[in-house]
Amino acid sequence: MMTGAKRKRSTVWRKIQSVRFEDVKAWCMRRLPILTWVPVYSWKENLVPDTVSGMMLAIQQVTQGLAFAVLSSVHPVFGLYGSFFPVIIYAIFGMGRHVATGTFALTSLISANAVERLVPSVRTNFTANNNSGILGLSEFEMQRIGVAAAVSFLGGIIQVVMFMLQLGSATFLLTEPVISAMTTGAASHVVTSQVKYLLGMKMPYISGPLAFFHIYAYVFENIRSVQLEALLLSLLSIVVLVLVKELNEKFHKNIKVVLPIDLLLIIATSIACYYADMEYVYGIEVVGNIPKGLPSPKAPPMSVLPEVVTEAFGVALVGYVASLALAQGSAKKFEYTVDDNQEFLAHGLSNVIPSFFFCIPSAAAMGRTALLYSTGAKTQVACLISCVLILVVIYTIGPLLYWLPMCVLASIIVVGLKGMLMQFRDLKKYWNVDKIDWSIWVSTYVFTICFAANVGLLYGVVCTIAIVIFRFPRAKTLNLKNVKEVEYKYKAEDNCGSLKQVKIVSVNSPLVFLNARKFHADLLKILQKDGMSRQCEQNTLLCSFSNGSCHGELVQPCHSERNVLILDCSGLNFFDYTGVSVLLQIYVDCKNRYIDVLLAHCKGSLIKAMQYGGNLDSENPVFFESISSAIDAIQIHRNYSKFSEQSEV
Repeated sequence: MMTGAKRKRSTVWRKIQSVRFEDVKAWCMRRLPILTWVPVYSWKENLVPDTVSGMMLAIQQVTQGLAFAVLSSVHPVFGLYGSFFPVIIYAIFGMGRHVATGTFALTSLISANAVERLVPSVRTNFTANNNSGILGLSEFEMQRIGVAAAVSFLGGIIQVVMFMLQLGSATFLLTEPVISAMTTGAASHVVTSQVKYLLGMKMPYISGPLAFFHIYAYVFENIRSVQLEALLLSLLSIVVLVLVKELNEKFHKNIKVVLPIDLLLIIATSIACYYADMEYVYGIEVVGNIPKGLPSPKAPPMSVLPEVVTEAFGVALVGYVASLALAQGSAKKFEYTVDDNQEFLAHGLSNVIPSFFFCIPSAAAMGRTALLYSTGAKTQVACLISCVLILVVIYTIGPLLYWLPMCVLASIIVVGLKGMLMQFRDLKKYWNVDKIDWSIWVSTYVFTICFAANVGLLYGVVCTIAIVIFRFPRAKTLNLKNVKEVEYKYKAEDNCGSLKQVKIVSVNSPLVFLNARKFHADLLKILQKDGMSRQCEQNTLLCSFSNGSCHGELVQPCHSERNVLILDCSGLNFFDYTGVSVLLQIYVDCKNRYIDVLLAHCKGSLIKAMQYGGNLDSENPVFFESISSAIDAIQIHRNYSKFSEQSEV
C-alpha cells in the first residue's frame, strides 16, 4: 500500500503533468499584460504620439519626482529613481494603458510620517556633501531613504498578499464619494505640508491627530519669520504655473505639444538663483547636490519593518485606491477593461522591486495620467520612453539642478494637486443626486484632514456599509430581487411586427453601489448575446437575471428599425449616486449600439437625478408613466418615420 506521503507526491505529480502548454500561456497572458499588447502594437500609428507623450511625461516625472521626494523627507535624487523603476514594472504587469505610475504625493506624505518618526531631522538642508555613505550622500540621508524604502517594500508585500487573496473583487466598497473625499483631504494635507517651503520658514515636523490645524497655528504664531524673498518667488511661480497650464488646457486641441512650463520654470529659477547667489545672499533653500548614476541594489532594512506597519498599510490602500480609480477611468474613456485584482499585483511589484533601488512608495498620479490623455498617448510605450529620458537626466543633467529653489518645487507640488482640490465641486453634484452621499463626502473629508488619509478611507468604507445596511431593511426586500425580461403582448396582430425589436427589462431591486456594476455588466451581456442571435425570430424571448446573472438569450433585431430597450423602474425603491451613474452609462452604451432606452414607472427623484447628469440628449421623451405609454410612443414614432419615408419617396 502507498503511504500518505507517496500518495500526496503522486497526486501533485499528476497535477503537474496535467498542465498543458495552453494553460501556461493563458496564465502568462493574464498575469503579464504586456504580452497581449506588444505583439499587436502599431508602430506606424502609435509610435509618434507615444513618443511625444513620453517626452512630455518625462518632464513632469522629473519635476514631481524631485518634489515628492522632498515631501517624503528624503533626498531629491531618490525621487528620480522612483520615477524610473516603478514605471518599468507597471508597464509589464499593469493593465492601465494610460496610467502614469511613479512618485505620488499621498504615498510620499504617508511615508514621511515613518521617516520623521524613526530618523528625526535636525535640519532639512540637502546641500550637505558628506561622502560617508552610498552615492556620496551622508549616512543620515541613507538612513532616511532606508525607512522610506522599507515602507515601500512592506506596502508592496501587502498589495501582493491582497492579490493572492483575490481582494480586488472587494473594491466595490470603495465608492466614488469616498475616494473623492479621501483624495481631496489628502491633497489638502500635502498643500499644508508645503507651507513651510512656500513661506521660507524653519518649522519642525508636525504630525499626529489634528496636525493639519497645528501647522497653521504654528505659522500664525511665527508669522514674522516668513522669508519675503521665498514668498514672492513662490507666488510668482504659482501664478505662472496656473496661467500657463490653463492656456495649455484651453488650446490643447489645437496644438499637439503643450508648453512644458514646469521644466522652463525650473531652468529659469535655477539660473536666476545661481547668478543672484540667492542661497547665500537671501538665504533661500535650494535642492543641493544631486548624485549621478543609478545605485547598486540593496535590500531595505528589515529591522524597521515592524515599526512601519501602519504607514505600509496606508501606502498599500491609499496608493491602490487612487491608482485603481485612474485605471478604471482610462479604461472607461478608451473602451478597454481593467482587472482590479491584477492591479493589486502590478502596484505591489512596483513597490517591492524598486525598494531594492532606494525608491520611495509609488502609485499612479492624476496629473501625469491627465497629461497622457491630453497629449494623445496610446499605450504604456509612452511611459517607457519617459524612462529613457529620465535615465539621461540621472546620468547627465541631475547635478545641474543644484540651484533649484525649494520654494519653486513646493509651488510645483501645490499646482500639481489642482485636479484633486477641484473635487470640492463634486459636493454640488452629490447634494443634487443623493444627500446621504453628500454627507459621506463631507464627513470622510473631515476625518481625513483631522487624522490621515488611511483613517479617512477606512471611515468612509465603514460609514458607507453602515448606511447601506440601514437603508436596505427600509426597502421592500433585503435581498436583490430577480431582474427579468418581460414579454409584452399586444392584442392587435397588425401591431406585432413593430414590437419585434422592443425589449422590456424590469428592475425589481434598489440600485446602489453594491449591485450597480454587476447589473451594468449583465445588461451589456444581454445586448452582446443579442447580436449573435438569429434575426427577427419572435417578438421577445423570455430572459431572466438571478441575482444579476443572465440565464437567457435575446434575439437580434431587424436592421430596418432601431432597437428599443424599456427599463421598468417600478421596483427601483431607492438609489445612490453610483446607481444613477450606471443608469446613465447604460443609456450611453445602448445609444452607441443604436438602441433607444426608455424608462417607465420612474420616481420623481430618479428623473431629477438622471436629468441632472446631463447625458440624456435625446430629441424624444425618455421617461414615461407606464410601459403601455412607452409602447404607444414607440409606435407613434415609428409610424411617423414610415410616413415621412413614404412621403419623401
